[in-house]
Amino acid sequence: MDEFEYLFDDSENYTYSFEFSQEEQELEEKSHLGTVQWISLVLYSLAFVLGVPGNAIVIWFTGFKWKKTVATLWFLNLAIADFIFVLFLPLYISYVAMNFHWPFGTWLCKANSFIALLNMFASVFFLTVISLDRYIHLIHPIFSQRYRTPKNALFVIGLVWLMAVMIGGPALYFRETLNINSHTICYNNFHQNDTSIILMRHHVLTWIKFVFGYLLPLLTMIICYSLLVLQVKKRATLTSSKHFWTILAVVLAFVICWTPFHLFSIWELSIHHSNHFHHVLQAGLPLSTGLAFFNSCLNPLLYVLISKKFQVRFRTSVAELLKHTLREVSWSGTMSEQFKHSETKNLCLLEMTQ
Repeated sequence: MDEFEYLFDDSENYTYSFEFSQEEQELEEKSHLGTVQWISLVLYSLAFVLGVPGNAIVIWFTGFKWKKTVATLWFLNLAIADFIFVLFLPLYISYVAMNFHWPFGTWLCKANSFIALLNMFASVFFLTVISLDRYIHLIHPIFSQRYRTPKNALFVIGLVWLMAVMIGGPALYFRETLNINSHTICYNNFHQNDTSIILMRHHVLTWIKFVFGYLLPLLTMIICYSLLVLQVKKRATLTSSKHFWTILAVVLAFVICWTPFHLFSIWELSIHHSNHFHHVLQAGLPLSTGLAFFNSCLNPLLYVLISKKFQVRFRTSVAELLKHTLREVSWSGTMSEQFKHSETKNLCLLEMTQ
């Protein structure tokens, strides 16, 4: 991957300079996908293949089959955020597969980046809300009984989506396309000429995403789940219980998937000071982005599918669906047999009267 690829391969970075030699551009046009791009493609593809059916199942049951409770509302909106996001992944997959060539136009460049940020951070915020809700529901039952209502949950859901829109909104303004020697890229155009404005805007947006999209959610989850674990221990529940390991899996998945993304995003802010770490960033930025994307297909598994309640409800719903389907098939078969019998009887009567 050369310098041209590095400046445009990630969904969030931008160009510091357009001073490329003709030789570099020709090498770019003839280059093939490297190891980093192939690994990114695998991560994106897995997130899409696993995320679409996984989140669709959660949406189907929490949105259409089960009673609307506070918990199902959280899981429904979490699944919606992840589902919309993974639906747009084929655009990223195509972008990487075509060696970072964007043939879809400026509006899809803006919309794709906005949808990605909107749903990635809506997902993070709903994970945070779920951790707070679990803590309040289990540790403060009186407060929970009074204020933990579907009406209040809908208000919180609206607030979460609004915050996600505010974080994703700048992509609609800054995201643009640029054609260089028949190679179109989708990038953040923070300013045409003023380098100080470019750096300032990039720093502000990066730190906002880090603080509100990672640091505060991570601290919230750690505090809530730590207090939950302490209460579980006080109640003489074994730390090897499924509840404990579920909590640990949730926190670890969030840390593993999101930490590299934000660390490399912050590290990228220093590339205008030194070229020393360019090769590390060249590999780290797309891989960390793919890992963050992968979290969207893990959420249904970690937050819903390993829950005993969900498993019981899922089996019950599937059993009811199969029973209903078999009843329909049986009814159709019976009606078909009755119709055939009736037709045969009528034919016999007709022949007797002739």
